[in-house]
Amino acid sequence: MGSRRNGQHMHERNPDAADMTKPDRRSLSIAFGFERVGLIAMRAPILSCIILLAMVVGAVFGIQRITIDDSLSQLFRSDTKEYRQYEEVTRRFPSTEFDVLVVVEGKTLLERDNLEKLRDLVTDLQLVDGVRGLISLFSARQAPEPGKLPAALFPAELPQGAEYDHFIETVKSNEIIRGKLLSEDGTLALVVLSLEPAIVSDSKLKATIGQIRQVMNDDLGDTGLTKELSGVPVMQLEIRNAVERDGIIYNVAGILAGCLIAIVFFRKVSFMVVAAFPPLLAILLSLGVLGWANFSLNMFLNVMTPLIMVISFSDSMQLTFAARDRLIAGEDKYSAFRNAVLVVGPACVLTHATAGISFIALQFSNSDLIRSFGEAGLLATIIALLAVLLLVPAFGVLLVRDERRFSEKFKTADWGVQALRRFCAWIAERMVGRPGFFSVLALLVVGGLAVVYASLEPRYRLADQVPDKEQAVAASGRLDAKLTGANPIDILIEFPAGETLYSPQTLATIAAVHKLVEEQAGVGNVWSIETLRRWLAEKAGSHDVATLKEYVSVIPEHLVRRFISEDQTAVVVSGRVPDRDSSQILPVVEKLDRAMDAVRTAHPGYEMAVTGLSAIAARNSASMIEKLNHGLTIEFVLVAVFIGLAFRSVVVMFACILPGIFPVVLSGTLLWLLGEGLQFASVVALTVSFGLGLSATIHFLNRLRSETGPGVGAGKAVERATVLMGPALILTTVVLACGLVVTVFSDLPSLRLFGWLSAFAMVAALVADFLILRPTAMWLITFAERFRHGAVAKPAE
Repeated sequence: MGSRRNGQHMHERNPDAADMTKPDRRSLSIAFGFERVGLIAMRAPILSCIILLAMVVGAVFGIQRITIDDSLSQLFRSDTKEYRQYEEVTRRFPSTEFDVLVVVEGKTLLERDNLEKLRDLVTDLQLVDGVRGLISLFSARQAPEPGKLPAALFPAELPQGAEYDHFIETVKSNEIIRGKLLSEDGTLALVVLSLEPAIVSDSKLKATIGQIRQVMNDDLGDTGLTKELSGVPVMQLEIRNAVERDGIIYNVAGILAGCLIAIVFFRKVSFMVVAAFPPLLAILLSLGVLGWANFSLNMFLNVMTPLIMVISFSDSMQLTFAARDRLIAGEDKYSAFRNAVLVVGPACVLTHATAGISFIALQFSNSDLIRSFGEAGLLATIIALLAVLLLVPAFGVLLVRDERRFSEKFKTADWGVQALRRFCAWIAERMVGRPGFFSVLALLVVGGLAVVYASLEPRYRLADQVPDKEQAVAASGRLDAKLTGANPIDILIEFPAGETLYSPQTLATIAAVHKLVEEQAGVGNVWSIETLRRWLAEKAGSHDVATLKEYVSVIPEHLVRRFISEDQTAVVVSGRVPDRDSSQILPVVEKLDRAMDAVRTAHPGYEMAVTGLSAIAARNSASMIEKLNHGLTIEFVLVAVFIGLAFRSVVVMFACILPGIFPVVLSGTLLWLLGEGLQFASVVALTVSFGLGLSATIHFLNRLRSETGPGVGAGKAVERATVLMGPALILTTVVLACGLVVTVFSDLPSLRLFGWLSAFAMVAALVADFLILRPTAMWLITFAERFRHGAVAKPAE
């Protein structure tokens, strides 16, 4: 009852603002004095702003240097044998990375008029700038006559009537195109355009894809057929466009959210500038440094803008709030902002440090992309800390005017803050009333959620990297449904010394691998030089190598390079698989690799490897996600120890564990309920959110440290720290969540997941701060005091 009366008394009056920002009773700073960096700019604010202006100009030039990494393989880019092998195949057989897939579908596809227009489309597509060749159903040939090259399957003038119907049946049964370029039911046709490699990596790609779309619309506009584009170049362009568009949305939304919340809360433009502009300048400076450091924007780095915003805005709000209360108490602006830096600054340093540890934890990933994200995040965290510590007090002493009038006005008109303080006091009273009960309850809840979290399975799909509101994903889905899949899987065959492409042993090896891949469940649309050999044997009755050589020599170079390396020392057998979860593709890859052992034994000296982006993703995604998840578990311990050392307190170390873990396991449970599993975006979001979510915990513990002293009970200290810090913690959490939730506007599924999950984790962290940290901290403080005095209180009789 005593603690409740104390709490009621506290929120019935306005707490002395001077108490809120009084210097810490402890002589040792939890930031080891680093917060005093913030006092430097206060001594020469005008000079500091001039230096800032010069840095902003440099940052603008740095931002212009930022490029976009739109490679679909970026997530798996690493210094592993599998990835180096994949890169080698891509270099020697440049096809998949440069293929645009034109998907035309409709029940009337093979009607005479539509077929004529489809042929016109294929002819016109060959004239598009950057197209070096194509494959379509019109590439098919008739059975060759002895001594002659085979004639085209499609005559110059299509037959009519009954002859046309018979001709269409012939087309649908053609071994070369059936199930590969034309679906079994004759309702979907695939045209494969091979682009010049220079076009794909150049800004001209957008113009080339635009031309292809225009030709499609012109030639097929009145046919009633659906027409869509897919393939790696199209996906890369859509990723590039989405990254550029998202960057604009994040910047604008972040700026508006920060300014709006600051102006509503502080109700003065000067304080809005003091609170909101340092985070905005932190974004600008961080992106500039990333540009000068040659970082490229990608699916993860694109979220750096809202991350910088939430990291820096949280602490700038805390500093501004503290200085504002000091001004209301009647102090001059120099003293107010100086004390804000000295009292709140150490917690700001520590919150940025824990966020930095989260980014450091990402360095344990095998993915170059995720490690790069971690490096960029760590760099941005350091810049954000310096921006907040230096700019908030500098802007404060420059912009705040007429402190006395401000103090008189807000002493009687600060209803918003008082309402939040009354709410915080109401929560604190109930939490400290039964700390043991709520601590045990929190332990049980977190333990139960952790069990559910542990059951999450890794998941990965290529489509998660690609905008799902554009054509590429839809077109790939149609290929999955009608032509066994859009994602290639390759078997690389390298010849031993002394063997050539046309030697009997080599041809026998290729034939064995081709047959094995065809028979593998889940793999279809298989192509290799064996496809040509079989066709010649069946249609022309030719089995001799000379005929095979002749046909290979007349095939366009870009087609030959799909299956035969330029030096003719290696070939690939290429198939396609649907874009399913990696857990479904992995058994196919592993079974195929095991089945290849029999061929390796029968043909010693020939090196065979299952590769391709689908194989790389299936093999590596689960282990990479699990490794990140294990890193997060280790991070729990490291961060707790780090905070304990900073506060020089075992009590603090244990107090921050449950509230730190709660948002992670609760978010994981939500993923489990939604059937999402653990994806790259979700585990990275939880790793980063853990570090960011501890911001409220650290600021509260820092305040509690100041409130704890001789003659002050644990309950009273917890309640007073809650009332003093609570309003700013609530508002900053709103800023954190708003800053991250803007990613739901992204066209990239992975970024949408990252955004809403991070925002949810932020809110969960606030809940943990109020409902878990308060009673846990009080129980631990009480227990520690009893332990120190060597007595254990007996239960009341």
